[in-house]
Amino acid sequence: MSEQDSNPAASGADTPPTRDPDQESGLDILTFGCRLNAWESEVMRKHAREQGLTNAILVNTCAVTNEAVRQARQHIRRARRDNPDAQIIVTGCAAQVDPDMFGKMPEVNRVIGNDDKLKAETFKPADLLGGTEKVRVNDIMSVTETAGHLVEGMEGRARAYVQVQNGCDHRCTFCIIPYGRGNSRSVPLGEVVDQIRTLVDAGHSEVVLTGVDMTSWGQDLPGAPKLGRLVRAILKQVPDLQRLRLSSIDAIEIDEDLFRAIAEEERLCPYMHLSLQAGDDMILKRMKRRHSRDDAIALAKRLRAVRPDIAFGADLIAGFPTETEEMFENSLRLVDECDLAFVHVFPYSPRPGTPAARMPQVDREVVKERAARLRAKSHEALQRHLASRVGKEMTVLVEKPDFARADDFTPVRMTSSARPGALVRATITGHDEKALFATPLEAAR
Repeated sequence: MSEQDSNPAASGADTPPTRDPDQESGLDILTFGCRLNAWESEVMRKHAREQGLTNAILVNTCAVTNEAVRQARQHIRRARRDNPDAQIIVTGCAAQVDPDMFGKMPEVNRVIGNDDKLKAETFKPADLLGGTEKVRVNDIMSVTETAGHLVEGMEGRARAYVQVQNGCDHRCTFCIIPYGRGNSRSVPLGEVVDQIRTLVDAGHSEVVLTGVDMTSWGQDLPGAPKLGRLVRAILKQVPDLQRLRLSSIDAIEIDEDLFRAIAEEERLCPYMHLSLQAGDDMILKRMKRRHSRDDAIALAKRLRAVRPDIAFGADLIAGFPTETEEMFENSLRLVDECDLAFVHVFPYSPRPGTPAARMPQVDREVVKERAARLRAKSHEALQRHLASRVGKEMTVLVEKPDFARADDFTPVRMTSSARPGALVRATITGHDEKALFATPLEAAR
């Protein structure tokens, strides 16, 4: 599996969760991990409101790293201390993979699986909170369809996410996510387009397509369409959509129609998060990845040739089992050779149940040292990218009155406040090593 939208780079898997309290209904949602989880939390919020669920905390967990699971357990215990009378309902990938662990926590009232969390009937208070069944998690591998749930908006977010695919048919040796998400399944094109129309009508200027292995979209649909066809259809059939963004992309699966869309469609954001994981061919083989080092470099060059303003993000693992110093150096050099702008580095940690956990492990101190060196290299890459944007005019999406994102996903600090959700043309005047500084040139739209 390529981890895709479940990867830490795209998701912040090892960062604190987003918290979305709903004062009106007494619901509180803690969302860990990926953008797909963020979208699914909105589906759960909608269902819970409609079913009349109150005084409940929904915890949507992530399983991509051990740290993500640890944080989920920590926040569950904290939520119980702060809310002794609330019902705590745990779901998400970590709950799907290890439901009994969460079921044994005295702070937890219910554990529900990734399939049930998207069903409206799950959130009927009498069914959810009644009876003695604490754990309700089915076999995720038996799920064969993914519906396009209509979400009318993403509360508190300038951009909106739309699920186009779920699950993964690949089995990367380090990844537990297929066991939390199941096999790959796609949302039909028409349902995706309808969802995006709804979000644009609700005022969203930017929509992000999400999935677990997004470039596998369409393989289970009639005619086996490719992701490029979906992108083209969205941009043609929703002309009022101002920006369309793709989340993580498998480096080996970009189809020709998607290449043409990247080259020709200005509304398709010039940013690609490439699921690379490593820069050494032997490590990639042991990870059971389907691309080589040369494939990654060639892809970056080809994309930059057709879209010169494009920026790249990537996730890289430091200290994968059997990694030698020479192998690590190949990953280190890949940052420059692919001209990456944003690199999320995370030290390898074994996930029980994965083949990599049974491979010869690298000493933990060596893993930490290599991760630190890779982070230093990624910092250099970010400085190079930020400097290259100074003096240019860019269109930014305002997320907070003084903070925005450029179309290439670079963070931007605004010198004057603007309305969240607005698209603003601005001049880039400098940077602070983390974000650009921008002065608006025109009124928000």
